[in-house]
Amino acid sequence: MNRISVIVPIYNAEKYLARCIESLIHQTHRALQIILVDDGSTDNSLAVAKRYAAQDERIEVYAHPTNQGQSAARNLGLAHATGEFISFVDADDYVDEDFYAYMLQHVGDLDCVQIGYKRVTTQDKILTRKLPKHFHQFTSPCMRLYRHEVFVKHQLRFPMGMIYEDVIFSLDFWATQPSYKILPYTGYNYLANTHSTTATRNPVAKELLFATLHEKRQKSKNIAHRLLILYTTIRLKFHFQQYD
Repeated sequence: MNRISVIVPIYNAEKYLARCIESLIHQTHRALQIILVDDGSTDNSLAVAKRYAAQDERIEVYAHPTNQGQSAARNLGLAHATGEFISFVDADDYVDEDFYAYMLQHVGDLDCVQIGYKRVTTQDKILTRKLPKHFHQFTSPCMRLYRHEVFVKHQLRFPMGMIYEDVIFSLDFWATQPSYKILPYTGYNYLANTHSTTATRNPVAKELLFATLHEKRQKSKNIAHRLLILYTTIRLKFHFQQYD
């Protein structure tokens, strides 16, 4: 049975963490390595993670003594991942019961499958369903199941020292020219949290993001990848206008 390493970065997610973990331990696909990485939480998140680890041998808990950022947490998880496939789930989100079984049915020999998501409230009310129109639409790593071999071959990691690390990571992943399939499935439940870093005005973080995108575009020797970086930059500028 294909083993999936599920990496969950945690920072002050005590309010939602149990729901996230419950959705993982009750998957119909049982062969999971559930890696919980507490990134210096100041609430009881680490205690919640350890409590579940004591109940389920598939759960491993790692912790940073101080907050180092989501990239550091995900990279620490990747360092301990041993599964054939990699998945990322944010601590305030959760997944449907057939989440991994469904994607494994379709991944075959591909490097990645791309899915959609449901935007939900804290009361589990579905606000919207979103399916990707193309492979490069979503930059969140949570909407994909990756073959672990791609991370090893291309030494893929999340960039340190920035908030919008998902964007840069996705561009680095796309640069590997992975084989993929888009699935008509919305089994990922994304919490509509207005206090998340992506929903907060942060001009310094945005300035760093666009500077990094510009630098990557200048350095890229692949025309198609340069155009993809430009496309992503334009999309993000329109996206950020919602919060400016």
